[in-house]
Amino acid sequence: MNDPSPPSPKTPCGGNCSCSGGSANASSPPGDDGSTRRAVLKGLGATLGVAAYAKALAPLTELTKETSMDEFLQKHYKELSKDEIATVITRLTQEAKEQYGADVTISDPKPQEGVKFGYALNLSICNGCRKCAEACHLENNHDRPSHQSYIRVFEMTKGSMDFEKGNVHYDHPVPQPDKYYMPVQCQQCEHPPCVDVCPVEATWKEKDGIVVVDYNWCIGCRYCEAACPYHARRFNWQKPQIPAAEINPDQSYLSNRIRPQGVMEKCTFCLHRTRNGRLPACLEACPTGARVFGDLNDPASEVRYVLENKRVFVLKEELGLKPQFFYFFDE
Repeated sequence: MNDPSPPSPKTPCGGNCSCSGGSANASSPPGDDGSTRRAVLKGLGATLGVAAYAKALAPLTELTKETSMDEFLQKHYKELSKDEIATVITRLTQEAKEQYGADVTISDPKPQEGVKFGYALNLSICNGCRKCAEACHLENNHDRPSHQSYIRVFEMTKGSMDFEKGNVHYDHPVPQPDKYYMPVQCQQCEHPPCVDVCPVEATWKEKDGIVVVDYNWCIGCRYCEAACPYHARRFNWQKPQIPAAEINPDQSYLSNRIRPQGVMEKCTFCLHRTRNGRLPACLEACPTGARVFGDLNDPASEVRYVLENKRVFVLKEELGLKPQFFYFFDE
């Protein structure tokens, strides 16, 4: 990753981040201050007038030919009423048909009351087959030529935790006798640095612990990508190419709908599935049963059993981000 990390503010930023001295109310909806894209655009319109405003916006609307003015000026997800989100979803459904020839259903499932999702992975039985990454690729409507996925599987030397020496590009038969395999994806941190650095509040943490992105509000600055110590964010360099027959039609606004060019995206624990009582696609694809998912608040859940009976650990614990993705060995 060649992007430099954003500079640390030497004075209070006044935003909804975790730096000392932040003065904004963290519960206030995006758009209440002057830092959001919508507020900036309003200011431009008032200052320039209609003709000059349209001229100023012309280069932006040409960033991708598929971007409409309605999409560009759309409110932040948190500001949308039920009727407005229904209108947006109708537009996105029509765009999927027009641009990809696919009939899709886009939902907007909300977090379940009292539920907090967590994930655990048994490194003793993960065999490095990458079936999880393949399932992620298909489930989440990723660009086909790039083979993009939210999951990277590291081949690690037994006895070592040095990721600098891990290999994600192995192409030999697995498992190898002197290796173990560690899939890495979004850790859904309790204190996500990616959220703190977003200048337009396009990403946030939901009540069920899932960190999401409003793809229609993201400006593609990639600050979140630079801030994530797990390299869990992906950037859409070009419009995703997916044959109509391969598009997963079961989509949701905050997860696996086809993302536009020029925005960041990430794992959402397949919220379009998990918020409806199903399991993540990567878990269902795992042939060894290495993956465990469930409600951390439910004492009877399988993931709680793992946390209470196995020696679990999290990646980069020293950073204090409190990931909700846990790893463990049987021995």
